[in-house]
Amino acid sequence: MRKHNVYREGFIAGVIGATSVAVWFFILDLVAAHPLYTPEILGRSVLSILGPDRGDSRLLVVTFYTIVHYAAFIVVGIIATSIIHAARKQTAILSGAVLLFVVFEFGFYTMTALLTESPLGSLAWYQIGAANVIATVLMGLYLWRSHPKLGSRVDFALSGRES
Repeated sequence: MRKHNVYREGFIAGVIGATSVAVWFFILDLVAAHPLYTPEILGRSVLSILGPDRGDSRLLVVTFYTIVHYAAFIVVGIIATSIIHAARKQTAILSGAVLLFVVFEFGFYTMTALLTESPLGSLAWYQIGAANVIATVLMGLYLWRSHPKLGSRVDFALSGRES
């Protein structure tokens, strides 16, 4: 059996999630005949936090956002992997992680609904929600396959018994 590494697994899970979201929005943008529209508008929104729009080129904005996007997903992947590794010793961590996931998702969809009032409103909540589901499923499948005993640990954790 190969040794598990939190950072390697988290990095891979993050790249899987980030790539799945990027591909999803690339396809949607192509269908709408606006290639790279989504990363551009998201990149400009992130850059607006740092200061007024400086008129950066589209390529620069998309590149900047892609770096931020992948970094964020890699951090999430490392956190998810850390939780799975910690749950080997303390099964109750998984039930807390499930609760945290539900709260995070609720917050994510609330934030998405609020953003429809901003310049990001042109990004439909269901498109963002679908991207989130795709990333979650693919990252989860990777981590599940990397940790085949995880299923029984989740069942055990949710049953209220402790190992």
